[in-house]
Amino acid sequence: MEQNKAEFNERGVPMENPPVEDPLDEPRRLRRLQLMMSLVMQVIAQDPKLTVEEASQMVADARRAALALFPGKELAFDLLYRPRLQRVMRERFRMQ
Repeated sequence: MEQNKAEFNERGVPMENPPVEDPLDEPRRLRRLQLMMSLVMQVIAQDPKLTVEEASQMVADARRAALALFPGKELAFDLLYRPRLQRVMRERFRMQ
């Protein structure tokens, strides 16, 4: 007999019909993440009117969006994208 595991939303309320993750959807989400991160890094590197605060907000928003696409993958984001974003920020704003 298979036991049903209750899934919970962000408020801790059990969901009756948890979303079923489509394995064919992962490549699409990954491509969306790659495109988004590429655009964020290009804007930070090339927009002459962008301030440090705006760039930092873009980085935070990109992280939030990445984690919405891949929940629970904070470590992967921090290992893969954080160093790239930090490098772009350092080069663009001559930060240490």
